[in-house]
Amino acid sequence: MSRRKEIRLNAFNMASPGHAWAGLWAHPRDTAADYNTLDYWVNLARTAERGLFDGIFIADVFGVYDVYAGSPEAALVSAAQTPDIDPTLVVPSMAQATRHIGFGVTANLTYEHPYQFARRFATLDHLTNGRVGWNVVTGYLDSAARGMGQAANRAHDARYEAAEDFLAALYKLWEGSWEDDAVRRDRAGRIFTDPAKVHRIRHDGPYYQVDGIQLAEPSPQRTPVLYQAGTSGRGRLFAARHAEAIFLNGQTRPILAEAVQAVRRAAGDVGRDPYDIHMFAGATVIVAPTRAEALDRLADYAQYVHTAGQLALLSGWTGVDLSTLDPEEAISYVKSNAIQSTLENLTLRSAAPLKVKDLATLSAIGARAPFIVGAPGEVAEALISWVEDTDIDGFNLNRLVSPETLEAFIDLVVPELQDRGVYKTAYAEGTLREKLSPGRGARLPQTHPAAAFRRAPAATPARHRLATGA
Repeated sequence: MSRRKEIRLNAFNMASPGHAWAGLWAHPRDTAADYNTLDYWVNLARTAERGLFDGIFIADVFGVYDVYAGSPEAALVSAAQTPDIDPTLVVPSMAQATRHIGFGVTANLTYEHPYQFARRFATLDHLTNGRVGWNVVTGYLDSAARGMGQAANRAHDARYEAAEDFLAALYKLWEGSWEDDAVRRDRAGRIFTDPAKVHRIRHDGPYYQVDGIQLAEPSPQRTPVLYQAGTSGRGRLFAARHAEAIFLNGQTRPILAEAVQAVRRAAGDVGRDPYDIHMFAGATVIVAPTRAEALDRLADYAQYVHTAGQLALLSGWTGVDLSTLDPEEAISYVKSNAIQSTLENLTLRSAAPLKVKDLATLSAIGARAPFIVGAPGEVAEALISWVEDTDIDGFNLNRLVSPETLEAFIDLVVPELQDRGVYKTAYAEGTLREKLSPGRGARLPQTHPAAAFRRAPAATPARHRLATGA
C-alpha cells in the first residue's frame, strides 16, 4: 500500500462579519462581529497554530454584492462579505502572537500599481519573518470598478492579461532590483546599502509601467508564496504558470478531480512540475463527539443562514441575478464576466440541475465544495478519501460559527488525522514556502518564471567599498 500524503490545512476566514455563509454572525456563540478588533485575529492565529494549521487564509473582495435585485441591500442586512476591512493590516499582529503559522492574504491587483504593491508585500514578508503569501486576484464585481471611477470591470480574460503584466513588473522589483548582499549594515564603514548592488527597474508593459528601484530591501522570501483560485480556461493557464498553491471548489469528487487534473496538465505544459503546486479544496466541516450531536449542530447552524444574503453572494460570484428566478427553478449556464468556474460547476458540470432555493442552504449543494458532518473518525476518513479520490493536497476549512467550529475541528479531528499518519505532529522550521515545500528553499525555484528576473552578483566599485558617507 502506498504511503498516504500529509494533509494540509488552512483556516479560511475573511475580514468581515460574514464569509462563506451569510448570516451566521448572528448565531449566539459566534464572535465574527468582532472582526474589526485585533483580539479577534490574534485569538484566531493562536487557535489555528495550536492545531498545527499550515496557514490562515484571508479571503477578500473589493466592492459590494449588488447584483442580486440590483441592490446591495441583502448583502448589507446579512453582512454578506460587507462590511470588510483591509486584511493586510491584521497580519502583523497575528504574526507577533505566533511563530509558525503562515498567512495567505487576498489582494486585488486591478486597482493597484506594482511599485507600491511590491513594497507592501515585502513589508509583510519582513514583519512575518517570511510567513506571508499573496492570493492573486483580479476582481469580479462591477461595483468595485464604479467605486474606482470606471464604468465596469475588465473583461474576464483581459483581467488575466493585465495580471500577467502586473506580475512581470513585480518579479522585476522583488527578484531583480536588489542583489542578495546589497544591504551591508556596515556601521564601521558607515554604509548601509551598496549602491552598485541596487538596480533601477524599467517595465513598459501594456497595462503597467515602472521606472524605479524597489523601495524595500529583500525580504526572507523575496516573492511571497503565490496563491491563486482561477480554474476557468484562462485562469488555469495563469495559475499553472505562476501559482504555488491553488484553491478549488467542486461539490462532487468528479468535478474536483477534473479541476485538479486540468491544472496539473497545464502546469506540465508550461514546463513546471505539476506537483510543485499544492491544491486546496474549500470544505465545510461540522464535527461533534457523536454523529447525532454533529447533525444537531448542523440543524442549529442552518437556522441562521440568511437566504437573501446567500443568494446575494452567489449572484455576485456567478454574475447572475438570482432574484429574477423562481426558487424552484434550476440555475442555467450563461456567459458572464464574474467567476466563470463557479457557474460552470453549478450548471455544466453538475450531475443534476440545481434549484435556486437549494443553493442558499447549509448543505453540500450550497457549499459548492466538500461538505462533511459527523463524528471525529467519520470526518477524518471523509477528508482522507477526498484527498485520495481527487489528488488534492489539503483543505481550506470554511468559517462557520467562529471560533466554535475551528476549535471543534482542532480538538476532535486533528488527533484522528495524526493517529492515521496523515497530519503533522510538529511544525518544521523555516519560511512559509519552506514549510509547504520542504527542501526547496525560501525563494521561488529556478523553474518558476520569476527566476528569469534575478541578477548575477555585481562587482562593487572601489569608491563604494571605501565610502564613509562624510
